[in-house]
Amino acid sequence: MSETAAKAPGAPASSGDANRWKALVFIALAQLMVVLDATIVNIALPSAQTDLGISDGNRQWVVTAYALAFGGLLLFGGRIADLWGRKRAFVIGLTGFAAASALGGAATSGAMMFGARALQGVFGAMLAPAALSLLAVMFTDAKERAKAFGIYGAIAGGGGAVGFILGGVLTEYLNWRWTFFVNIPFAIVAALGAYFVIREPEGGRNRNPLDIPGVLLSTLGLVSLVYGFTRAESDGWGDATTIGLFVASAVLLIAFVVTETRVKAPLLPLRVVTDRNRGGIYLSLGIAIIAMFGTFLFLTYYLQAIKGFSPIQTGFAFLPMVAGMMIGSTQIGTRLMTRVPARMLMGPGFLVAALGMLLMTRLEIGSSYASTVLPAVLLLGLGMGTAFMPAMSLATLGVEPRDAGVASAMVNTSQQVGGAIGTALLNTIAASATTSYIKDHIATATSKSQQQLVQMEGAVHGYTNAIWFAVGMLALAAVIVVALVNAGKPEATTVASGDGVADEVAIPVVAH
Repeated sequence: MSETAAKAPGAPASSGDANRWKALVFIALAQLMVVLDATIVNIALPSAQTDLGISDGNRQWVVTAYALAFGGLLLFGGRIADLWGRKRAFVIGLTGFAAASALGGAATSGAMMFGARALQGVFGAMLAPAALSLLAVMFTDAKERAKAFGIYGAIAGGGGAVGFILGGVLTEYLNWRWTFFVNIPFAIVAALGAYFVIREPEGGRNRNPLDIPGVLLSTLGLVSLVYGFTRAESDGWGDATTIGLFVASAVLLIAFVVTETRVKAPLLPLRVVTDRNRGGIYLSLGIAIIAMFGTFLFLTYYLQAIKGFSPIQTGFAFLPMVAGMMIGSTQIGTRLMTRVPARMLMGPGFLVAALGMLLMTRLEIGSSYASTVLPAVLLLGLGMGTAFMPAMSLATLGVEPRDAGVASAMVNTSQQVGGAIGTALLNTIAASATTSYIKDHIATATSKSQQQLVQMEGAVHGYTNAIWFAVGMLALAAVIVVALVNAGKPEATTVASGDGVADEVAIPVVAH
């Protein structure tokens, strides 16, 4: 950590860049665009598949092409932000993402669509860590940092649910192509605002030469890992290619870690992840996202396939969760973060979210939205919002300015990998439970209507089995936080920055 300098008694708190709150608007807008894109395209996928003549076997590539590029290049994107400057990487990422979105919206074939989605992932991998690291270096006062990360955390957590609404509206009333075109105004406004408003602090760049072996090993390792889970979902865990991808991923990532201990300027300095607080944050966030992504998926299936909700109705059904996230992140988290240690927010937050998941295990065909789903999504949103806010802040707190981009990339990497694992793992659990239920009960169904009823009951049984697993994941995340995260409440301390100028930053006090 940088050398601590004494703060003069009575010295005013550093106000930082006067435009930092305006900058937050454009950073949050860019984050919203990236998070929305993760779910908005899923709603439009059936229509796009029909129009472009994409086969059932290839349709997964609309999602997979993006996930592979985004997940595989995040560490590289974070390092580019540290090397080029976060503002420059942010604007380039936005511009490229807009161009890729225009290409996707204008797609005339499956191949063109897959290419556009891969390009979105490439530029998203540059954009996402640049956005988070800009917040880390611009907001240094403890209370202001809490507010800024509260807003960012609420958007990161709730934006996906908003994507269901927007995707449903655009697909139903306009055309699936608008789920891509809608990114363009978001990106233009955010890029122009960032160009004219953001003033990145000097002296925080990492100008060391790029660690090419680290880039290749980390990218190939993460791509193999994400693709392995994607294939496991479609082809099974025993598939030879799936197993080969997991083995290759393990070998490549171990080689990456060994390489990082030996090169002079590593892509991922191990000091970023070996800190017990940051390591605990990355691990607990990844595990919590496993639970959350699976729940999004199953609740969407339940509301549409079992309850007969339209895409728009399904989107609005998620709104209480968004409200809960906003309250948890901007009210509870922001108000308490400077008063209590982070683990006292994150641990209970994950447990409240687990309680919401627990309510969802009671889902049946005849369950009402108001009595079962509504309280469950409210608790889930409240808990995740409360936990996300201090997690986002602590994940980049105390890192050297030159490492801010890579530390931010690790947050996104844990979420991206967690999402890939969650979708594949929970889908497998649900499918297995559904198959077993139908096999045991279909013999008693003597009519077509009874057989349909058994199939619907089997589907709900599969969802609830998978949600039980998600409850366990959130409980595990809470345990990890309590065991590893020992940072106390942030306190304002003046620290020498990379250019030798003293900057006031919030340093967590380690609890004894």
